[in-house]
Amino acid sequence: MLKEYLPILILLIFAFVFAFGILLLSHFVGPRKYSDVKGEPYESGIKPFMDARVRFSVKFYIIAVLFIIFDVEIVFLYPWVVVYKEIVSQGIFIFIEMIVFVVILLIGYFYLWKRGAFEWE
Repeated sequence: MLKEYLPILILLIFAFVFAFGILLLSHFVGPRKYSDVKGEPYESGIKPFMDARVRFSVKFYIIAVLFIIFDVEIVFLYPWVVVYKEIVSQGIFIFIEMIVFVVILLIGYFYLWKRGAFEWE
């Protein structure tokens, strides 16, 4: 049984040796000219005008997460729209299921709207 796992063990050993070898090689061969300009944060070609460790409001992250959640849920609608004609010809049950899904989405959206989750202050 151990013979079956021998190729995997050899591959893992090779991967670790290769990874650590590359790290050691770059440490010994790489340039070591440090300067203040190289130590500055790079912001898309713009000179930094404030500290890179500025704290963002939690509101920013909440809105970002909500945007991602609603985006992912909307992506579930796309396959349904693509095959809409075949679905309608088979019956109305799948159409009602999608309406229920959209209503649940809208309830969540209006709940967050009433709670003020989308307000940027």
